[in-house]
Amino acid sequence: MSDISYVESYAYRVNELLIGANMAPLDAEIAARFGTYLSLILRWNAKTNLTSVRDPENIMARHFLECIACARALPAGIESLLDFGSGAGFPGIPIAICEPDIAVTLAESQGKKAAFLQEAARVLGLEIKVHTGRAEELTSQFDCVILRAVDRMPDAVHAAGRLVGRLGWLAPMTTNAELNSLKAAAGPGFSWSRTIPLPGAVERILAIGTKLNSPI
Repeated sequence: MSDISYVESYAYRVNELLIGANMAPLDAEIAARFGTYLSLILRWNAKTNLTSVRDPENIMARHFLECIACARALPAGIESLLDFGSGAGFPGIPIAICEPDIAVTLAESQGKKAAFLQEAARVLGLEIKVHTGRAEELTSQFDCVILRAVDRMPDAVHAAGRLVGRLGWLAPMTTNAELNSLKAAAGPGFSWSRTIPLPGAVERILAIGTKLNSPI
């Protein structure tokens, strides 16, 4: 099968999985971008450990569906977003594909993964920034900072909270069991109003914390 055929097959399958999860399918152009993204992940994963999930079906079912659901659940009005510890681009690249009006920055400290993110942005035609270094080094603030599968998640959430602008949002993708510890790590400067269930695994949620209009 040619690369083009694989991309078309992946794009079709992503929409099948979305429909199976009672989610609206993507339009053809966006689905094709996800097909291209998956093809890139598989090619780079052969030489760089981008993700421990290596099977195309599992990448779509476990990573793509959750990140697409996350993109659709984000609060309205976000203009800038930081993916704190982006890894293979989850969820920042799916958000950039689904919500092109959001200025997305991907922070990744591992050089090979950061190189993949830069290549993915180029191939997919996404106007995203890649910060090759620790997210904690950034001095800018963002309307939203999102985290998924980051090492030492409570420490990361605490650091991420400082990068959220006033009245912006801190959005960890986590589990119900871990949520209280992450709220405590974020500190009293955030108001937590809702959680959104995510597809693909039991208990996975997107938590939304609003930064109060006062310093942490």
